[in-house]
Amino acid sequence: MNPLLLKIGGMSCQHCVAHVTQALQELPGVISVSVDLASGRATLEIEEAYFNMDEAAEAIAEAGYDFLGQIEP
Repeated sequence: MNPLLLKIGGMSCQHCVAHVTQALQELPGVISVSVDLASGRATLEIEEAYFNMDEAAEAIAEAGYDFLGQIEP
């Protein structure tokens, strides 16, 4: 399974990383999440049958950050 890479804007500290990580971990179909502050990327392992990209974008926005799209690996 290839990881899913998401670009996230508006993060400025490890507190931001924790918020985004928690928001994404709570979504259906998410197995693991790793958020990198320096690159502004979240790397997710997902179960595709249960994961919804619109829900991920909404969760990021509700956490107070900008979903800037999916990055091709």
